[in-house]
Amino acid sequence: MAAAPVWSVDPRTGKQREQVATEATAQEVDAAVRAAHAVRDALADRTVRAAFLRSAAAGLEAARDGLVDTADAETALGPVRLTGELTRTTYQLRAFADIVEEGAFLDVIIDHPDATATPPVPDLRRYKVPLGVVAVYSASNFPFAFSVAGGDTASALAAGCPVVVKAHPDHPALSELVATVLRRAAAEHGIPQGVVGLVHGFEAGVELIKHPLVSAAGFTGSVRGGRALFDAAAARPAPIPFHGELGSLNPVLVTEAAAAERAEEIGGGLAGSMTLGVGQFCVKPGLVLVPSGEAGDRLLKSLADAVGDTGAGVLLDHRMRDAFLSGVAERKRLPGVDAPVTPGAGGEYGVSAGFLTVPADKLAAEGAYDLLLEECFGPVTVVARYADEGEARTVLSRLPGNLTATVQVSADEAAGRGRGPELLAELTPLAGRVLVNGWPTGVAVAPAQHHGGPYPATTSTSTSVGGTAIERWLRPVVYQNAPTALLPAELRDDNPLGLPRRVDGVLER
Repeated sequence: MAAAPVWSVDPRTGKQREQVATEATAQEVDAAVRAAHAVRDALADRTVRAAFLRSAAAGLEAARDGLVDTADAETALGPVRLTGELTRTTYQLRAFADIVEEGAFLDVIIDHPDATATPPVPDLRRYKVPLGVVAVYSASNFPFAFSVAGGDTASALAAGCPVVVKAHPDHPALSELVATVLRRAAAEHGIPQGVVGLVHGFEAGVELIKHPLVSAAGFTGSVRGGRALFDAAAARPAPIPFHGELGSLNPVLVTEAAAAERAEEIGGGLAGSMTLGVGQFCVKPGLVLVPSGEAGDRLLKSLADAVGDTGAGVLLDHRMRDAFLSGVAERKRLPGVDAPVTPGAGGEYGVSAGFLTVPADKLAAEGAYDLLLEECFGPVTVVARYADEGEARTVLSRLPGNLTATVQVSADEAAGRGRGPELLAELTPLAGRVLVNGWPTGVAVAPAQHHGGPYPATTSTSTSVGGTAIERWLRPVVYQNAPTALLPAELRDDNPLGLPRRVDGVLER
């Protein structure tokens, strides 16, 4: 049987643009993984790794116009958004190059022998080594930053791990172009092209997670797809780490004092956040707790005005559009759910933004209204009107894990008066990033960033954004009483590589 073709599709028209590739067979997946496994030693030199990452960034910038044009044709995200995302991606590659050169990520710790300790301490030398081949599953909504050259790939390569990327079907042509740029950058530094493998097709993704030479996986996508891969990773004869981002509601709590103080500002900010990128950000606020009463009414009017002025947009593919329309319709049918601005179809291929409202007490117990506590991908949010603080806390207590949780507070509460100090403590168990008087859409690529959260937001405690994302692809190893001549250079007393390290409890720079 001939392999199924992989088509590039224009989401604005639903028409096929071109055949890009064919879906990979099990044999082709095996070949890609084995090719990646064979080039691990080519990434052993940190200087070479850093240079490769910088060349990759430069190559993407040199191909910017063509890459953005292709990305826009396949995603309808627009050249402005995509140009910014490509810049973020190249910055991320260079940031990991800096991390590789500095070497602190190796976490070198040396304890010299101490016979007086109880129990006695032998000579112990610890650092981190790369896991091996990493499987990367691309996301649809960030065709640069969470795809072939995105954070999972950049951090894995920085750790010294070759990658095999399962391309997302919503941007296959872009995936091929970006993979070519990365391989060209690798060749500049004598690294074989197998360092970045690329496969297409659903079955290829399943074969990839099962391959015995794959040592870890990174995923961004749906709860259903991510959980299936997570379970497959755990069911292997030798289970592997699976770092998956699966879905998030990203709740927002607006206090009564905040609504009274700046209802219109909060309403406008919420509208901008929930409609950004046609509501296709993983950190879109999907549930907003707003007080009942006059201040809350003003907030909703501001939200309605701003959302009503938002034009229709195109989702990433027709399946997402169908899921959005059916998801909104199902939620609207629940008794007591209103739509001040009705989300729905916006032309033959687009969608219009809107929001739903519901009394918060409907969400206080298990039942049909649990649907409102599930993510609906697209430009819609649910506003739950609460009668008192206890009702709001009850709803928050029922939420699963999230990437973000946000609280909008008044000036007095921000200064530590009233319940201000308690609010962060209440939101902390819910999310990996807690925001005050801001909006979650916008994830800075910075050393302190954390993009993750309790399940189902992610399947691990790690981050997929920021410098510490590299830790996912490393494991610690300790050498005990090893003669100096046998030690890797990173662990020798004379520190020939000039690495930051901790020796006998003292941090050395």
